[in-house]
Amino acid sequence: MMESAERPFGELPAALVDEILRRTEDLSQKLLADFEQIRARRQEWRTGLEQAGLLRRDAELPYMPIPTTCGVDGAYAVERLLASDLVAAAAVAVEGLTPPSETRHWPEPRHLVWVETEVHEAETSTILRALMIGMELMLASRAPHEVVFLDGSLTTPLIYFNQALNKSRDTAHLMTTQQFLGQMVSFLEVYQEILASARSDRCWLAIPKYTARREIGQKMGWPDNHDDRGLLSFLLEPGEYTCPRSLQPPTEPWHLNLNPLEPAIRETTHQTAEKIISLLGEIQVVYYRPYPWLPALRVEMSRAVAENQARLATALHGIRYQCGAPAVMEPYPLYMADRMVKHLSRAIPTFRQVTSQYIAETYRGNVGEVFLGLHGYRTESGG
Repeated sequence: MMESAERPFGELPAALVDEILRRTEDLSQKLLADFEQIRARRQEWRTGLEQAGLLRRDAELPYMPIPTTCGVDGAYAVERLLASDLVAAAAVAVEGLTPPSETRHWPEPRHLVWVETEVHEAETSTILRALMIGMELMLASRAPHEVVFLDGSLTTPLIYFNQALNKSRDTAHLMTTQQFLGQMVSFLEVYQEILASARSDRCWLAIPKYTARREIGQKMGWPDNHDDRGLLSFLLEPGEYTCPRSLQPPTEPWHLNLNPLEPAIRETTHQTAEKIISLLGEIQVVYYRPYPWLPALRVEMSRAVAENQARLATALHGIRYQCGAPAVMEPYPLYMADRMVKHLSRAIPTFRQVTSQYIAETYRGNVGEVFLGLHGYRTESGG
Protein backbone atom coordinates (compact mmCIF):
# COMPACT_ATOMS: atom_id res chain seq x y z
CA MET A 1 0.00 0.00 0.00
CA MET A 2 2.88 2.35 0.77
CA GLU A 3 4.40 1.70 -2.67
CA SER A 4 1.09 2.31 -4.48
CA ALA A 5 0.68 5.61 -2.64
CA GLU A 6 4.17 6.72 -3.67
CA ARG A 7 3.78 5.55 -7.30
CA PRO A 8 0.12 6.28 -8.24
CA PHE A 9 0.74 5.63 -11.96
CA GLY A 10 2.98 2.61 -11.45
CA GLU A 11 0.57 0.02 -12.88
CA LEU A 12 -0.83 2.16 -15.71
CA PRO A 13 0.45 2.17 -19.30
CA ALA A 14 2.67 5.18 -19.98
CA ALA A 15 0.63 6.24 -23.04
CA LEU A 16 -2.58 6.25 -20.99
CA VAL A 17 -1.00 8.45 -18.31
CA ASP A 18 0.31 10.87 -20.96
CA GLU A 19 -3.15 11.25 -22.51
CA ILE A 20 -4.78 11.88 -19.12
CA LEU A 21 -2.20 14.53 -18.27
CA ARG A 22 -2.78 16.23 -21.64
CA ARG A 23 -6.52 16.35 -21.02
CA THR A 24 -6.14 17.85 -17.53
CA GLU A 25 -5.13 21.16 -19.13
CA ASP A 26 -8.58 21.46 -20.73
CA LEU A 27 -10.23 20.50 -17.45
CA SER A 28 -8.20 23.15 -15.65
CA GLN A 29 -9.46 25.83 -18.03
CA LYS A 30 -13.08 24.80 -17.45
CA LEU A 31 -12.66 24.88 -13.68
CA LEU A 32 -10.88 28.22 -13.90
CA ALA A 33 -13.83 29.67 -15.83
CA ASP A 34 -16.21 28.49 -13.10
CA PHE A 35 -14.10 30.10 -10.37
CA GLU A 36 -13.86 33.35 -12.32
CA GLN A 37 -17.64 33.46 -12.77
CA ILE A 38 -18.22 33.01 -9.04
CA ARG A 39 -15.62 35.66 -8.18
CA ALA A 40 -17.10 38.15 -10.62
CA ARG A 41 -20.70 37.70 -9.46
CA ARG A 42 -20.10 37.05 -5.75
CA GLN A 43 -21.26 40.45 -4.54
CA GLU A 44 -24.28 40.38 -6.84
CA TRP A 45 -25.39 36.99 -5.52
CA ARG A 46 -24.76 38.00 -1.89
CA THR A 47 -26.86 41.11 -2.37
CA GLY A 48 -29.61 38.94 -3.79
CA LEU A 49 -29.55 36.73 -0.69
CA GLU A 50 -29.76 39.76 1.59
CA GLN A 51 -32.65 41.33 -0.36
CA ALA A 52 -34.52 38.00 -0.31
CA GLY A 53 -34.14 37.84 3.47
CA LEU A 54 -32.21 34.56 3.32
CA LEU A 55 -28.98 35.68 4.99
CA ARG A 56 -28.55 35.44 8.77
CA ARG A 57 -25.72 35.63 11.32
CA ASP A 58 -25.32 33.19 14.20
CA ALA A 59 -24.59 36.14 16.52
CA GLU A 60 -28.22 37.24 16.07
CA LEU A 61 -29.55 34.02 17.63
CA PRO A 62 -30.15 33.78 21.39
CA TYR A 63 -27.16 32.51 23.35
CA MET A 64 -27.51 28.90 24.39
CA PRO A 65 -25.15 26.74 26.50
CA ILE A 66 -22.82 24.45 24.56
CA PRO A 67 -24.84 21.28 23.86
CA THR A 68 -23.57 17.73 24.17
CA THR A 69 -23.23 16.03 20.79
CA CYS A 70 -22.47 12.76 19.08
CA GLY A 71 -22.08 11.57 15.50
CA VAL A 72 -23.43 8.35 13.96
CA ASP A 73 -22.16 6.68 10.79
CA GLY A 74 -22.22 3.22 9.27
CA ALA A 75 -20.54 0.99 6.72
CA TYR A 76 -21.14 -2.37 5.06
CA ALA A 77 -19.05 -4.84 3.10
CA VAL A 78 -19.67 -8.01 1.10
CA GLU A 79 -16.68 -10.26 0.52
CA ARG A 80 -17.41 -12.41 -2.55
CA LEU A 81 -15.88 -15.83 -1.91
CA LEU A 82 -15.73 -18.88 -4.16
CA ALA A 83 -18.19 -20.92 -2.10
CA SER A 84 -20.28 -18.21 -0.38
CA ASP A 85 -20.35 -14.56 0.63
CA LEU A 86 -19.14 -13.05 3.88
CA VAL A 87 -21.24 -10.00 4.79
CA ALA A 88 -20.79 -7.42 7.53
CA ALA A 89 -22.48 -4.17 8.50
CA ALA A 90 -21.73 -1.86 11.38
CA ALA A 91 -22.99 1.41 12.83
CA VAL A 92 -20.93 3.38 15.33
CA ALA A 93 -21.59 6.44 17.47
CA VAL A 94 -18.82 8.78 18.62
CA GLU A 95 -19.32 11.41 21.31
CA GLY A 96 -18.33 14.95 20.49
CA LEU A 97 -15.94 17.22 22.34
CA THR A 98 -17.40 17.46 25.82
CA PRO A 99 -18.53 20.80 27.27
CA PRO A 100 -16.75 21.69 30.52
CA SER A 101 -19.86 21.17 32.67
CA GLU A 102 -20.93 17.83 31.18
CA THR A 103 -21.34 14.98 33.69
CA ARG A 104 -23.59 12.46 31.93
CA HIS A 105 -22.21 9.09 30.91
CA TRP A 106 -23.18 7.03 27.88
CA PRO A 107 -22.28 3.41 28.64
CA GLU A 108 -20.61 1.30 25.98
CA PRO A 109 -21.01 -0.41 23.57
CA ARG A 110 -21.94 2.41 21.24
CA HIS A 111 -22.13 0.29 18.11
CA LEU A 112 -24.29 -2.29 16.36
CA VAL A 113 -22.90 -5.08 14.17
CA TRP A 114 -24.22 -7.70 11.78
CA VAL A 115 -21.92 -10.46 10.44
CA GLU A 116 -23.16 -13.46 8.47
CA THR A 117 -22.31 -15.88 5.67
CA GLU A 118 -24.73 -15.93 2.75
CA VAL A 119 -25.19 -17.85 -0.47
CA HIS A 120 -24.25 -15.98 -3.63
CA GLU A 121 -26.86 -13.31 -4.35
CA ALA A 122 -26.50 -10.22 -6.51
CA GLU A 123 -28.78 -8.07 -4.29
CA THR A 124 -27.11 -8.81 -0.95
CA SER A 125 -25.56 -5.33 -0.89
CA THR A 126 -28.98 -3.69 -1.31
CA ILE A 127 -30.40 -5.47 1.73
CA LEU A 128 -27.24 -5.05 3.79
CA ARG A 129 -27.09 -1.31 3.11
CA ALA A 130 -30.67 -0.86 4.32
CA LEU A 131 -29.90 -2.88 7.45
CA MET A 132 -26.88 -0.64 8.08
CA ILE A 133 -29.05 2.49 7.78
CA GLY A 134 -31.56 1.00 10.21
CA MET A 135 -28.81 0.32 12.73
CA GLU A 136 -27.60 3.92 12.39
CA LEU A 137 -31.10 5.17 13.18
CA MET A 138 -31.36 2.86 16.19
CA LEU A 139 -28.07 4.16 17.60
CA ALA A 140 -29.02 7.77 16.92
CA SER A 141 -32.33 7.39 18.76
CA ARG A 142 -30.59 5.93 21.83
CA ALA A 143 -27.96 8.66 22.11
CA PRO A 144 -28.48 10.66 25.33
CA HIS A 145 -27.24 13.88 23.73
CA GLU A 146 -28.84 17.19 22.89
CA VAL A 147 -27.56 17.24 19.29
CA VAL A 148 -27.03 14.08 17.24
CA PHE A 149 -25.30 14.34 13.86
CA LEU A 150 -26.24 11.91 11.09
CA ASP A 151 -24.14 11.29 7.99
CA GLY A 152 -26.14 11.75 4.78
CA SER A 153 -29.58 13.16 4.14
CA LEU A 154 -32.74 12.63 6.19
CA THR A 155 -34.28 11.23 3.00
CA THR A 156 -31.61 8.53 2.61
CA PRO A 157 -33.24 5.94 4.94
CA LEU A 158 -36.51 6.07 2.99
CA ILE A 159 -34.68 5.51 -0.31
CA TYR A 160 -32.61 2.59 0.97
CA PHE A 161 -35.55 1.02 2.84
CA ASN A 162 -37.64 1.11 -0.34
CA GLN A 163 -34.88 -0.45 -2.41
CA ALA A 164 -34.44 -3.27 0.12
CA LEU A 165 -38.18 -3.88 0.51
CA ASN A 166 -38.59 -4.13 -3.25
CA LYS A 167 -35.86 -6.81 -3.37
CA SER A 168 -36.86 -8.62 -0.16
CA ARG A 169 -39.10 -11.23 -1.79
CA ASP A 170 -36.38 -12.22 -4.25
CA THR A 171 -33.84 -12.47 -1.41
CA ALA A 172 -36.04 -14.07 1.25
CA HIS A 173 -33.52 -16.93 1.56
CA LEU A 174 -30.88 -14.56 2.99
CA MET A 175 -30.42 -14.32 6.73
CA THR A 176 -29.68 -10.61 6.22
CA THR A 177 -33.11 -10.13 4.64
CA GLN A 178 -34.79 -11.86 7.57
CA GLN A 179 -32.86 -9.68 10.00
CA PHE A 180 -33.84 -6.52 8.10
CA LEU A 181 -37.54 -7.42 7.87
CA GLY A 182 -37.61 -8.55 11.50
CA GLN A 183 -36.47 -5.10 12.66
CA MET A 184 -38.47 -3.07 10.14
CA VAL A 185 -41.07 -1.95 12.68
CA SER A 186 -38.38 -0.66 15.05
CA PHE A 187 -36.48 1.03 12.22
CA LEU A 188 -39.56 2.93 11.07
CA GLU A 189 -40.50 3.97 14.60
CA VAL A 190 -37.09 5.52 15.33
CA TYR A 191 -37.03 7.09 11.84
CA GLN A 192 -40.31 8.83 12.66
CA GLU A 193 -38.92 9.98 16.02
CA ILE A 194 -35.84 11.46 14.36
CA LEU A 195 -37.82 13.26 11.64
CA ALA A 196 -40.20 14.75 14.21
CA SER A 197 -37.58 15.81 16.81
CA ALA A 198 -40.49 16.57 19.11
CA ARG A 199 -38.49 16.65 22.37
CA SER A 200 -37.20 20.12 23.18
CA ASP A 201 -33.99 18.75 24.73
CA ARG A 202 -32.93 16.67 21.69
CA CYS A 203 -32.53 17.20 17.97
CA TRP A 204 -31.13 15.21 15.08
CA LEU A 205 -29.22 16.98 12.30
CA ALA A 206 -28.33 15.35 8.98
CA ILE A 207 -25.14 16.73 7.43
CA PRO A 208 -24.46 15.15 4.01
CA LYS A 209 -20.95 15.42 2.62
CA TYR A 210 -22.13 15.42 -0.99
CA THR A 211 -25.29 17.00 -2.31
CA ALA A 212 -26.65 18.25 -5.63
CA ARG A 213 -29.69 20.00 -4.13
CA ARG A 214 -30.59 23.53 -5.24
CA GLU A 215 -33.38 24.79 -2.96
CA ILE A 216 -31.81 28.26 -2.80
CA GLY A 217 -30.29 28.26 -6.28
CA GLN A 218 -33.67 27.67 -7.90
CA LYS A 219 -35.25 30.51 -5.95
CA MET A 220 -32.40 32.93 -6.72
CA GLY A 221 -31.96 31.93 -10.37
CA TRP A 222 -28.35 30.83 -9.99
CA PRO A 223 -26.66 28.81 -12.78
CA ASP A 224 -27.79 25.18 -12.96
CA ASN A 225 -24.20 23.91 -13.07
CA HIS A 226 -23.65 24.98 -9.43
CA ASP A 227 -25.31 23.28 -6.47
CA ASP A 228 -26.20 25.26 -3.36
CA ARG A 229 -23.40 23.99 -1.16
CA GLY A 230 -20.71 24.72 -3.72
CA LEU A 231 -21.83 28.30 -4.33
CA LEU A 232 -22.67 29.15 -0.73
CA SER A 233 -19.20 28.03 0.36
CA PHE A 234 -17.94 31.10 -1.54
CA LEU A 235 -20.84 33.44 -0.76
CA LEU A 236 -21.25 33.00 3.01
CA GLU A 237 -18.96 34.83 5.39
CA PRO A 238 -17.82 33.02 8.57
CA GLY A 239 -20.66 32.97 11.09
CA GLU A 240 -23.41 33.31 8.47
CA TYR A 241 -26.21 30.89 7.72
CA THR A 242 -29.19 30.83 5.39
CA CYS A 243 -32.77 31.18 6.53
CA PRO A 244 -34.39 27.72 6.80
CA ARG A 245 -35.90 26.54 3.51
CA SER A 246 -38.14 23.57 2.76
CA LEU A 247 -36.46 20.50 1.31
CA GLN A 248 -36.45 20.38 -2.48
CA PRO A 249 -39.44 18.18 -3.41
CA PRO A 250 -38.73 14.93 -5.29
CA THR A 251 -39.73 14.42 -8.91
CA GLU A 252 -42.20 11.79 -7.68
CA PRO A 253 -44.06 11.88 -4.34
CA TRP A 254 -42.37 10.16 -1.40
CA HIS A 255 -43.70 6.66 -0.73
CA LEU A 256 -42.81 3.57 1.29
CA ASN A 257 -43.62 0.21 -0.25
CA LEU A 258 -44.89 -1.98 2.61
CA ASN A 259 -46.38 -4.69 0.38
CA PRO A 260 -43.49 -7.15 0.89
CA LEU A 261 -44.10 -7.18 4.66
CA GLU A 262 -46.30 -9.76 6.37
CA PRO A 263 -49.94 -8.60 6.67
CA ALA A 264 -49.75 -8.23 10.46
CA ILE A 265 -46.56 -6.15 10.28
CA ARG A 266 -47.92 -4.12 7.37
CA GLU A 267 -50.97 -3.19 9.43
CA THR A 268 -48.75 -2.11 12.33
CA THR A 269 -46.44 0.05 10.23
CA HIS A 270 -48.95 1.65 7.85
CA GLN A 271 -49.69 4.63 10.09
CA THR A 272 -46.01 5.08 10.91
CA ALA A 273 -45.14 5.10 7.20
CA GLU A 274 -47.78 7.76 6.49
CA LYS A 275 -46.39 9.92 9.29
CA ILE A 276 -42.85 9.55 7.92
CA ILE A 277 -43.98 10.73 4.47
CA SER A 278 -45.73 13.71 6.05
CA LEU A 279 -42.67 14.64 8.14
CA LEU A 280 -40.34 14.43 5.13
CA GLY A 281 -42.43 17.14 3.50
CA GLU A 282 -41.68 19.42 6.48
CA ILE A 283 -37.89 18.99 6.60
CA GLN A 284 -36.00 22.29 6.61
CA VAL A 285 -32.55 23.01 5.17
CA VAL A 286 -29.96 25.48 6.48
CA TYR A 287 -26.50 26.20 5.09
CA TYR A 288 -24.05 27.28 7.77
CA ARG A 289 -20.41 28.34 7.55
CA PRO A 290 -19.04 28.65 11.08
CA TYR A 291 -15.37 29.32 10.23
CA PRO A 292 -13.36 30.65 7.25
CA TRP A 293 -11.57 27.33 6.71
CA LEU A 294 -14.82 25.38 6.34
CA PRO A 295 -17.11 25.05 3.33
CA ALA A 296 -20.79 25.76 3.89
CA LEU A 297 -22.36 22.81 5.71
CA ARG A 298 -25.76 21.61 4.55
CA VAL A 299 -27.84 20.93 7.66
CA GLU A 300 -31.21 19.16 7.40
CA MET A 301 -33.51 19.33 10.42
CA SER A 302 -37.13 19.02 11.44
CA ARG A 303 -39.48 21.99 11.26
CA ALA A 304 -39.82 21.84 15.05
CA VAL A 305 -36.11 22.71 15.36
CA ALA A 306 -35.88 25.19 12.48
CA GLU A 307 -38.84 27.32 13.61
CA ASN A 308 -37.74 27.57 17.25
CA GLN A 309 -34.98 30.18 17.65
CA ALA A 310 -33.63 28.62 20.84
CA ARG A 311 -33.45 25.12 19.35
CA LEU A 312 -31.94 26.41 16.10
CA ALA A 313 -29.35 28.31 18.14
CA THR A 314 -28.51 25.14 20.06
CA ALA A 315 -28.10 23.19 16.82
CA LEU A 316 -25.80 25.74 15.18
CA HIS A 317 -23.88 26.29 18.43
CA GLY A 318 -23.27 22.52 18.60
CA ILE A 319 -21.95 22.50 15.03
CA ARG A 320 -19.67 25.47 15.65
CA TYR A 321 -18.22 23.98 18.85
CA GLN A 322 -17.45 20.68 17.06
CA CYS A 323 -15.76 22.32 14.03
CA GLY A 324 -12.91 24.08 15.80
CA ALA A 325 -10.04 22.18 14.13
CA PRO A 326 -9.04 23.47 10.65
CA ALA A 327 -7.96 19.99 9.52
CA VAL A 328 -11.47 18.56 10.07
CA MET A 329 -13.99 19.60 7.40
CA GLU A 330 -17.12 18.46 9.26
CA PRO A 331 -18.25 18.19 12.91
CA TYR A 332 -15.67 16.25 14.91
CA PRO A 333 -17.85 13.30 16.00
CA LEU A 334 -19.03 12.68 12.42
CA TYR A 335 -15.42 12.81 11.22
CA MET A 336 -14.31 10.27 13.81
CA ALA A 337 -17.27 7.95 13.20
CA ASP A 338 -16.55 8.06 9.46
CA ARG A 339 -12.89 7.20 10.01
CA MET A 340 -13.83 4.23 12.17
CA VAL A 341 -16.42 2.64 9.89
CA LYS A 342 -14.32 3.11 6.74
CA HIS A 343 -11.96 0.47 8.11
CA LEU A 344 -14.68 -2.21 7.99
CA SER A 345 -14.15 -3.14 4.34
CA ARG A 346 -10.36 -3.19 4.86
CA ALA A 347 -10.78 -5.55 7.82
CA ILE A 348 -13.03 -8.06 6.02
CA PRO A 349 -10.10 -10.00 4.42
CA THR A 350 -8.60 -10.37 7.89
CA PHE A 351 -11.90 -11.74 9.24
CA ARG A 352 -11.89 -14.19 6.33
CA GLN A 353 -8.36 -15.34 7.17
CA VAL A 354 -9.31 -15.93 10.81
CA THR A 355 -12.37 -17.89 9.69
CA SER A 356 -10.21 -19.98 7.37
CA GLN A 357 -7.85 -20.81 10.21
CA TYR A 358 -10.69 -21.92 12.51
CA ILE A 359 -12.15 -24.16 9.81
CA ALA A 360 -8.78 -25.60 8.84
CA GLU A 361 -8.14 -26.66 12.45
CA THR A 362 -11.14 -29.00 12.49
CA TYR A 363 -11.73 -29.86 8.82
CA ARG A 364 -11.16 -33.57 8.17
CA GLY A 365 -10.62 -33.33 4.45
CA ASN A 366 -7.90 -31.75 2.39
CA VAL A 367 -7.14 -28.40 4.03
CA GLY A 368 -6.45 -26.95 0.59
CA GLU A 369 -10.16 -27.20 -0.16
CA VAL A 370 -10.88 -24.82 2.71
CA PHE A 371 -8.56 -22.12 1.45
CA LEU A 372 -9.80 -22.58 -2.12
CA GLY A 373 -13.47 -22.32 -1.09
CA LEU A 374 -12.77 -19.20 0.96
CA HIS A 375 -10.75 -17.50 -1.75
CA GLY A 376 -11.96 -13.90 -2.06
CA TYR A 377 -12.56 -12.36 -5.49
CA ARG A 378 -13.63 -8.85 -4.57
CA THR A 379 -15.11 -6.78 -1.76
CA GLU A 380 -18.19 -4.63 -2.29
CA SER A 381 -18.50 -1.91 0.29
CA GLY A 382 -20.19 1.36 1.07
CA GLY A 383 -21.36 3.62 3.83
